[in-house]
Amino acid sequence: MSEHSPLSEQTDTAGLNDLSIAISRLARKIALIQDAVKNLAQDREFQENKIEDAQKRIQHILSRLPEQSDGRQLNLLGEAVTPNTPEDDNEPTTH
Repeated sequence: MSEHSPLSEQTDTAGLNDLSIAISRLARKIALIQDAVKNLAQDREFQENKIEDAQKRIQHILSRLPEQSDGRQLNLLGEAVTPNTPEDDNEPTTH
C-alpha cells in the first residue's frame, strides 16, 4: 500500500475541488442548453401553428375563387363592393 503524504492529500483535495468546480460549471451549461432547446421547441411549435393557420386562410381564399369559366369578379376579402354598371365606365373624367 502507498502512504499519502500531507502534500499528496493537499494535491488530491485541490484536484477534487477543481473537479467539483468543473462539474458545477458543466451542470450550469447543460441547464442553459436544456432551456435553449425547450425555447426552440416552443418557437418551432408556434411557427408550425402560424404556418397551419396561413395554409387554412389560403385554402379558404382558394375555395372562394370562381371556376375558370366564371367571368364574374370576386371579392376575396369579403368587403362590401358596389357593382359597376356600364354607365359608370363611360363617365367623362375631368383633369
